[in-house]
Amino acid sequence: MHPSSAGDVLQKWRRTSILHVDMDAFFVSVELRTRPELIGKPVIVGFPAERSVVLSASYEARATGVKSAMPMAIAMRRCPSAIIINPRHSEYYEVSAQLMGIFASITDLVEPLSVDEAFLDVGGAIRRLGSPLDIGHLIRRRVRAELGITASVGIASTKFVAKIASTRCKPNGILQIDAEDTIAYLHSLPVNALWGVGGKTGEVLARLGIRTVADVAATPVATLKRVLGASGEHVHRLSMGIDPRPVTPTRLEKSIGAEETFSSDTADDAVLRRELLRLSHRTAARLRSSGMVARTVALKLRYADFSTVTRSRTVHVAVDSAQLIYQVAVQLMESLGARPMSVRLVGIRAEQLEPAEETSLQLSLDRRDDNWRAAEQALDRVSERFGSKKLLPARLLESGKPPAEQ
Repeated sequence: MHPSSAGDVLQKWRRTSILHVDMDAFFVSVELRTRPELIGKPVIVGFPAERSVVLSASYEARATGVKSAMPMAIAMRRCPSAIIINPRHSEYYEVSAQLMGIFASITDLVEPLSVDEAFLDVGGAIRRLGSPLDIGHLIRRRVRAELGITASVGIASTKFVAKIASTRCKPNGILQIDAEDTIAYLHSLPVNALWGVGGKTGEVLARLGIRTVADVAATPVATLKRVLGASGEHVHRLSMGIDPRPVTPTRLEKSIGAEETFSSDTADDAVLRRELLRLSHRTAARLRSSGMVARTVALKLRYADFSTVTRSRTVHVAVDSAQLIYQVAVQLMESLGARPMSVRLVGIRAEQLEPAEETSLQLSLDRRDDNWRAAEQALDRVSERFGSKKLLPARLLESGKPPAEQ
């Protein structure tokens, strides 16, 4: 290839070097790795409780109208034959960490959006790994081979269009929209493809005869601002493919936590304490897996009337132990005094995070504190070596229905 031609190709590739990589039905896909007999069947991840919501649904379940975040009661009516699987969050976070490791081996410019999707700018990896399309195929092969799940990849010149591309090639697909084809592609789409155009906004635009992205582009900005307010100009810019936001590597998490909504409101202290212990273990496991410790522990209670209270306490020594987090959470709950009504939701959050390797975890005067930490680290090692996720404190093995997971 002539040098100038090679240079032109590289420039073209770099103009279309933003990837949006999104796993397909992530929680369900992780579960099907160990339950292959369920492949091709309607599967829902979530608790079968009235107040629970759908966390993830297979494409077979989605075909019946089931969607993520839909109340479980509605999902089960729409798809009575669905197979319900209780979520295993520790497993999902473990696979997510491996996924982010694959991304990091491709490029330093990774911007996670959630546990199972991220934007990647692969412009700097082109000389090493080939075209953005080649890199997209490489990522999909590695995700399949190393994690046993599938990914959809959108490739474009902007984050917005890359996201559209990945959505429109699901499941298990790849779609590239070259920079020079962006406007033509966008203008072929319905108006709800634009970020910020949901059901109500779509209805407002439809009353003006605006039903496609091309219609938006042809509408004066002043008109859009009059009907949509400040977002009118933003929507118009998107309709022209204008999205200058770079892929920005996400900073360290500011907090890590977990919360649960009970299937029925409770005023039982024993139930609340048991759930606080469960959440403390989930939070501490995430802290340790991410190599972080916390200097502040926060408690959240939501009452039956949906009023919410939060309390937090900064500890003298940074923590990553469930038992230590639990002790603080119980103290915070007791500090609230008599509760005015039953509790609908309880949550724990670890804040003011620091890398564990940069923090001195001083020994407590009470040796039990360090014993708890050592015991939990031993459980981590057992789980890592043998894949067991069932090692729990005896108090968490008491009978009783689990709460509805958020």
